[in-house]
Amino acid sequence: MNTNIFLILGGALSAIAGLAHLGVIVKGASWYRLFGAGEQFARAAERGERWQDVITFGIAVVLFAWAAYALSGAGVIGRLPLLRYALIIITAIYLLRGLVIVPMALLSFDKVTPFWVWSSLICLGFGVVHAIGLAQVWHRL
Repeated sequence: MNTNIFLILGGALSAIAGLAHLGVIVKGASWYRLFGAGEQFARAAERGERWQDVITFGIAVVLFAWAAYALSGAGVIGRLPLLRYALIIITAIYLLRGLVIVPMALLSFDKVTPFWVWSSLICLGFGVVHAIGLAQVWHRL
């Protein structure tokens, strides 16, 4: 099977995002703030609580799973179960998360923070990369 560069890139991007989430857990409050997780998460980390780390770890696990599915769709690793459906859902989630900034801006401009802008653009970019890759391999899924 030929490899697909867009899904390889999508897998790498998801893995990098997963690693960033693990970095936030390790670095604590300052990184929760840096990456825009919110003051509640940062303060919980400062108090030595762990619930925010569990949530962040869960997100990292999901991102690593998404990376595996992209790499499977790219032909880099073996075929994972429900590959076509998983790639559709992953792509849709990235695109929808990226586009959420539009209704936010229209309905409640005061809630649009720099975090929402840059994270939406990142997710939109991830979604576009996945969509291109998915379209290119659709016939063989």
